Amino acid sequence: MNDTHQRTDAKSSDTHDLYPPIEPYDTGVLRLSDGYTMPYELCGNPDGLPAVVFHGGPGAGCTATHRRYFDPQIYKIVLFDQRGAGRSTPYAGIEHNTTAELVEDIEILRKHLGIDRWVVFGGSWGSTLGLAYAAAHPQACLALILRGIWLCRPEDETWWFEGIRTFFPEYWEEFAAHVPAEERGDLLGAYLRRLTDPDPEIHMPAARAWDTYETRCSTLLPPDAAELAEPARLSMARIEAQYMRHAVFMGEDALLAGVPRFRQVPGVIVHGRYDMLCPVNAALALAEAWPEARLEIVPDAGHSAMEPGIRACLVAATDRFRSLAG
Repeated sequence: MNDTHQRTDAKSSDTHDLYPPIEPYDTGVLRLSDGYTMPYELCGNPDGLPAVVFHGGPGAGCTATHRRYFDPQIYKIVLFDQRGAGRSTPYAGIEHNTTAELVEDIEILRKHLGIDRWVVFGGSWGSTLGLAYAAAHPQACLALILRGIWLCRPEDETWWFEGIRTFFPEYWEEFAAHVPAEERGDLLGAYLRRLTDPDPEIHMPAARAWDTYETRCSTLLPPDAAELAEPARLSMARIEAQYMRHAVFMGEDALLAGVPRFRQVPGVIVHGRYDMLCPVNAALALAEAWPEARLEIVPDAGHSAMEPGIRACLVAATDRFRSLAG
C-alpha cells in the first residue's frame, strides 16, 4: 500500500502539526545487487538519534514530507528509495525485488552509515516492511512506529479487489472497467499483465487507473482534483501488483508469526478507524500479537499519513521516542 497524499508537499498552512521543511545535509547512492541502486539522504542532526523511514507502495518512494515527522534538532533522519521505487534504478524494476532483498538492502544501508540501532518509521507497505525487518534484525531496532498496517493476508487482498466496492462502488466500477469483462474475475492478474507490458501505451493507462483507484480510497474525505491530476507512478502500480500477486514473498501469517522476535522493542501502532485500503482489523491483530506496543486508532481518519489525526499521532510518537537520544 502506498503513502498516498505524500507525493507532493502540502502547503505549510495545511501541515502546521508537522515540523518545518528541511533539506538534506548529505545524500548518496548505494549500488546494490542485481544492478539496483539505492538513493538515500540524511536530514536533521548529524549527531542525533538515528531514525529510518520505510516508504509505502511498495514502489512509491520517499518525499520531502517524510522528513517533517521528526524533530530535526533531535533526530538524524535517514530516507531512501527501495529497489525500483522513486529515484532508484532500474526504475519500476520487479526482477530480484522481494521483501527479503529489501530487508537485506536496509542492513547494507545501516552498516554503510555506521549506525548501530535506529528508530524504524513505516506506513502502509512501510509497516509491512518494518515488521519483516524487525523480525529479521531486532537488534538494530530502537523502536518501531508503524502506521496503516498492511499484513497482506488473503483477506486483505480480497478486500482490496472486492470488499472496497461496498463503500466505493463507483470508484471500483471505474477501476474494473479498465479491463475487459471476461478478465474481471482476476483483477490483480489482469492489471499485472498490463502493468508489466513493455508498451507505455498499455502500462501507463493501467498505472493511471490503479493510482486513481487507490488515491480515491485513501482518505476519509474525497481527494481534491489536484491530487487526482498528478501523474501516475508506474513504479508504485507495477511493484505493488507484483508484491500482491506473490503475497509479499512471505508465507501466510509470517508477519504476525515474526512478532515474538522483537516484542521487547518499544512500538506505536497508528491506524485510521475508517481506513478503506488497510482495514483496522489488521492493526488489532498486530496489537493482539504485540501487546507491549501502544495502539492508537484515530477516530476520524482513513488511510493516508496526511490525515490530520494521523499526522498528529505520528509526530507525537516520534516526540515520545526523543527520550531514546539519552
